[in-house]
Amino acid sequence: MISGAEIMVKCLQEEGVEIVFGYPGAVICPFFDKLYDTDIKAILVRQEQNAAHAASGYARALSKVGVCVATSGPGALNLITGIATAYMDSIPMVAITGQVKSDVLGRDVFQEADITGACESFVKHSYLVKDTAELPRVFKEAFHIAATGRPGPVLIDVPVDVQQGTIEQFEYPEKVNIIGYKPSVHGHPMQIKRALEMIAAAERPVICAGGGVLSSGAKPKLREFANKTQIPVVSTMMGIGVMPSNDPLYVGMIGSHGVKAANRTIHEADLVILCGARVGDRAVASPDQVVEHANVIHIDIDPAEIGKNMKTTIPIVGDMKNVISQMLKGVDYTAPQEWLDNIHGWQQESVTEPVRFDGFVEPKSFIAKLSSMLHQKAILIADVGQNQIWCANNFKMSDGRFFTSGGMGTMGYSVPAAVGAKFARPNRDVVAVCGDGSFQMSLNELATIAQNDLNVKIIVMENNVLGMVHELQDFHYNSRYAITELSDVPDFALLAKAYGIDSAYASSNEEAEKYAKQMLKSDKPFMLICRVHPSTPSK
Repeated sequence: MISGAEIMVKCLQEEGVEIVFGYPGAVICPFFDKLYDTDIKAILVRQEQNAAHAASGYARALSKVGVCVATSGPGALNLITGIATAYMDSIPMVAITGQVKSDVLGRDVFQEADITGACESFVKHSYLVKDTAELPRVFKEAFHIAATGRPGPVLIDVPVDVQQGTIEQFEYPEKVNIIGYKPSVHGHPMQIKRALEMIAAAERPVICAGGGVLSSGAKPKLREFANKTQIPVVSTMMGIGVMPSNDPLYVGMIGSHGVKAANRTIHEADLVILCGARVGDRAVASPDQVVEHANVIHIDIDPAEIGKNMKTTIPIVGDMKNVISQMLKGVDYTAPQEWLDNIHGWQQESVTEPVRFDGFVEPKSFIAKLSSMLHQKAILIADVGQNQIWCANNFKMSDGRFFTSGGMGTMGYSVPAAVGAKFARPNRDVVAVCGDGSFQMSLNELATIAQNDLNVKIIVMENNVLGMVHELQDFHYNSRYAITELSDVPDFALLAKAYGIDSAYASSNEEAEKYAKQMLKSDKPFMLICRVHPSTPSK
């Protein structure tokens, strides 16, 4: 006989899971007890939301499904923000939650919460398992759904009695056959042909690359396509890293916080090729203005995203890597040099000197300098707020990765995501950049970093305000700073010391660069606190 808890563990082993991030509780103890006897690492975070963020960072760094685990009630509910964050950014994740006994569901017993109902709008799928015999099928389907099509989180809620129940033997399904779930992975040949004809007729084409390019592993193919056609590339925030930052064809990030040249390029184009991007309001505030004078080819594996935010001329449903490969075989086109020259001119026009304040670190130039200090495949994880924009527009990407919470804009994401990324890629530089506001939302994970001796580097931009909202209040609310001033507590250096983590405090770019070199030479966790003037703009 084999118990449900043992089955859950064996399912994870069958899926090649090496690590889970979680927090225990009574109704998930059967699972953790059986996990204890395996080689799967169970990493104790200090709050369940951070388990989901850590699983997200792990998934993004390794391009595989991340796993987080929590108990019922508040434990499961604390996962919600992390699950929603993963959903908005299309991150493959399986979230496992313990649940109260099946026979008391719906009676409001101790630590009961309808987690499948609560998460319904921001998971790809969810399961409430009521039969131990169903666990192998459910786990097989969950991992398949999370990783295929448009990636995303799947929730498995397992009552404690189902974990304790037994069946005679364990058999893991070899295949998945889910009625109604058959993602299209190859673009329709006729649509590909139409797209190539439209490209051939274009005079001012641009590729807009989103996170779907990275999640599909299509980055090399898209670079090849851009180089072959000489079509310039702009990116959404989630698409940063699709092209090297210094590539002549890369114009920059579009959007309300993007660069002027990139925004002008997409508005002047007569053909926009959307690749794995949903172009939400932060990327293109007025999509109707774009489609007034441009045709749109939209490539996405999720048909629901095509045309949702921007009217599409030619829709192509399929996996980005496959579609770009199909297009590469048939494309015979080179973008006009005049178009490229115009874009280069706009790029030069938009170069400005950042605002500097004596006695403070200027974050944009420091982030640019930090780029050259890191190894080529470094992972930079930006939190949300001004620090996110400073990183997005100034960190120079080569073959590394840029992680952030793009769709949900979740503060407190960077540090736990860095934990997950470092477990995934222990030999790479992993740097989290956050403001003093966002850092205080997840500083409890310093304990996780210290306990596991993780060589994670944390840069805290300390301006003693909630910078992005503070800046908004300057522009729209007559500088009435309603609850955006943080004061100068805590002392982050003392806080780091309390966890046994080395730190340094910088009040100039020279100091910041000196300490950054020291930080990167260390094989231990390190916190660099940069004093930033509260009036430093995001752009």
